[in-house]
Amino acid sequence: MKNNNKKKYMILFLLVMINCFAIAQKKTRTTKNPKLTDRQFWLTQMDKMVRPVVYNLAKDSLRIAMPQITSIHVDNKAHRIKVQYVEVLGRVLSGIAPWLQLEGGSKEEVELRRQYRQWTLQGIKNALDSNAKDFMNFDIGGQQLVDASYLAIAFTRAPWLWENLDKKSQSLLVKSIATTRKFKPVFSNWLLFSAMNEAFMAKFGFDWDPMRVDYALQQMEQWYTGDGMYTDGTTFAFDYYNSFVIHPYLAAIAEIIGKKTNSYNGMVEKISKRNQRYAVIQERLINTDGTYPATGRSIIYRGAAFHHLADVALRKTLPKQLSPAQVRCALTAVIKKTLESPSTYKDGWLTIGLYGAQPTLGDFYNNQGSPYIASNIFLPLGLPENDPFWASPDEKWSAQKIWSGEDFQNDHSEKLK
Repeated sequence: MKNNNKKKYMILFLLVMINCFAIAQKKTRTTKNPKLTDRQFWLTQMDKMVRPVVYNLAKDSLRIAMPQITSIHVDNKAHRIKVQYVEVLGRVLSGIAPWLQLEGGSKEEVELRRQYRQWTLQGIKNALDSNAKDFMNFDIGGQQLVDASYLAIAFTRAPWLWENLDKKSQSLLVKSIATTRKFKPVFSNWLLFSAMNEAFMAKFGFDWDPMRVDYALQQMEQWYTGDGMYTDGTTFAFDYYNSFVIHPYLAAIAEIIGKKTNSYNGMVEKISKRNQRYAVIQERLINTDGTYPATGRSIIYRGAAFHHLADVALRKTLPKQLSPAQVRCALTAVIKKTLESPSTYKDGWLTIGLYGAQPTLGDFYNNQGSPYIASNIFLPLGLPENDPFWASPDEKWSAQKIWSGEDFQNDHSEKLK
């Protein structure tokens, strides 16, 4: 009798334990990780993208860690590998500079920024120190005119970097950027690279060449073709160079040089109006799922296709048709779509492609540093978390409103000559 009671109690005990385990398992399955805010998501993606570059450069190990990858269409493999280091430095810093400039935020963000500031200053010092393993020459070839300008625009976006860089490194940086004057820019958007380097000189109180700036601004005025867009050189191409380079550079140069002289007041006003019109077009190019037309060269620059829209948001000069919240949500969708493929990264480094690794999409000038221009989509991280761009509730962007059947405002071109 006693044994039977023991068996009953044991069976009852086991049934209770099984039931408790099942309840616990159910709770585990239904418990979801807290959803990241858009800002937290952006910070996570930015950190994942740029950490291998900034961390390794700070440790003087970038040349050791960074893969020596070029496009399958490469024109001169050895040369493209030589210039990839200045290329990746300029492109990464141009995107994260406004965030490095910012103060405040959550405890976690402040700590992350503190770490990145430390790494960035040490990394720049290593890049300019001829005794460092990661020392970078700026006079290897014409491509470095391009990449010096991305470094130049980074410093104009984050004066904190200049103010906290040691005097010796400041001097070496100025000499390095000035070295690229020896290269003749291609008769295209490249004129803006020369002008941006001179704008950097002007901003920080060094001798600058007004002719290089004037030539670029006057020529871009000649190349304005209408509806907020410029030709890239003598012919028009339906690609993203109005966003990769032309509009963001014109805005930066106009802002700096406009404080040095009144000669360009009328032109600056035109640049501003065209800037806004092209922002409207850019936002409408973003599909309901974050995809966008994969047209033109340099498509492997991923989110940098919206460098301009991100820059206008950062400058708080969005046109009245675009709310900060709808732009945030649209850009968030682009970030998710362009970075979600499992083959976006290989061993932590960006691959050449638009949606994951797609080597055939590369151009002859692409190397491992090239895709890091994608960091420019993160420019609005330079706005504080309480700014309407981050604090306003989610909002549908134009494509979502239109393709869900909502009545919506029509769109018309603008000459803006």
